[in-house]
Amino acid sequence: MCRRHTRRGRIVATAVLTSQAENFPAWYQDVVARAELADNGPVRGTMVIRPWGYAIWELMQADMDRRIKATGAQNAAFPLFIPMSFLEKEKQHVEGFSPELAVVTHGGGEQLAEPLVVRPTSETVINHYFAKWVQSHRDLPLMINLWNNVVRWELRPRLFLRTTEFLWQEGHTVHATYDDAVAETRRMLEVYQRFMEETLAISVAVGEKSPDERFAGADHTFTCEALMRDGKALQMGTSHNLGHSFARAFDIRYLDARGHRRYAATTSWGTSTRMIGGVIMVHGDDHGLRLPPSIAPHQVVVMQLGEENEVAEATERIVAELRAAGVRAHADTRAHTSFGRRTVDWELKGVPVRIEVGARELAAGQATVVRRDTRTKRPVPLDGAARAAEGLLEEIQRTLFEDSRTFREQHTHPVTDLDELTQRVGDGGLYLAAWSGAEGSERALSEGTGATIRCIVDADPPAPTCLMTGEPAKYTVLIGRAY
Repeated sequence: MCRRHTRRGRIVATAVLTSQAENFPAWYQDVVARAELADNGPVRGTMVIRPWGYAIWELMQADMDRRIKATGAQNAAFPLFIPMSFLEKEKQHVEGFSPELAVVTHGGGEQLAEPLVVRPTSETVINHYFAKWVQSHRDLPLMINLWNNVVRWELRPRLFLRTTEFLWQEGHTVHATYDDAVAETRRMLEVYQRFMEETLAISVAVGEKSPDERFAGADHTFTCEALMRDGKALQMGTSHNLGHSFARAFDIRYLDARGHRRYAATTSWGTSTRMIGGVIMVHGDDHGLRLPPSIAPHQVVVMQLGEENEVAEATERIVAELRAAGVRAHADTRAHTSFGRRTVDWELKGVPVRIEVGARELAAGQATVVRRDTRTKRPVPLDGAARAAEGLLEEIQRTLFEDSRTFREQHTHPVTDLDELTQRVGDGGLYLAAWSGAEGSERALSEGTGATIRCIVDADPPAPTCLMTGEPAKYTVLIGRAY
């Protein structure tokens, strides 16, 4: 990307971002910094989410919250500190999270009688209360959703993608039957998929996690996997059928209609600020972010070019018309800042549409409308500028999703030979393969290729025998390297 130093004349090249082709990780870090999304916190692995980044999260949160409440779930808040004994009640759960735990052993200047875990996830504390709150089949289903922060000690942090502390959404439900829990797990997977595709404009592959990738303590984990522009996969959200495991560990039982005492079945499901990282890496280009209009804090920025009263008044009229139509519009009146700098700022931040209004435009009775996704500009009549910009938002949202879907489809390849996979996986992309499900084969795949099974998908296998073992295929899987 080049910084512009003149308004409409010659562009003087000054590097602002590392190009994706040159160094994708450096490009990502540049975008996070230059678009003023986040900064590193004072403790390794933590982050400060800046106003632009947090405004994006708020819009995502509001949309997701609406979708979750439509399923019948209600929001609640639970403690940040969890007794260690709670985690130890479910063996697989504590084993799965032990390497990531942050543990408090002292408080108020004294050693605590029992160590406290800083919340890595809330299954244990919530199921402790589910056991108190659920007595009868009439209490079911019980559906709770949380918006909170969690701590998982991360060895290789990267802003938004993997941090020691992050913001997220986690849902927890308890049901009368195992089949009810299965249905809830599937329903929330669909809620996530629709949110990611309709709101984030990100095409995702959905399927079940393999045993090695399954959530600790779950019977089944389902996932939404997206493909980033560097060819790596990103797990965007997961939904877990916990079956009876946590119900037995925490004694969540209820009286059914016949007066029999039965164990309930539970689920959990979650997404996080990692999705912001996904938006950056799916839609971003060498000029910065390209935000889907649905989550853009400013959907349209009207740039006032000059300090003349007529220009200022025209800018105000367009902004007012956009806001009256429900568009999140912003007036950029920074006359003291160069046109090039202002343009670069909004391109970095990914504002979907810009409208440029200056004395030259007014003399021609026009305004210039610029699309961020294609970086194309066109003149429109001044009195129709707001309508033209508003009309582009839906088109940009659709175009970004179609670009994401096309990219994922073009970079998903069937593979039937392990040597071929080993040679190609470093180039990125997802690989559709046959798998037997044999124990130990996942670990061998990872050690040999640096890739993992991202999910089991509902598709015909590309070969009758397993890519890893040569045994008869039971599953079709997507394989790739991931964040």
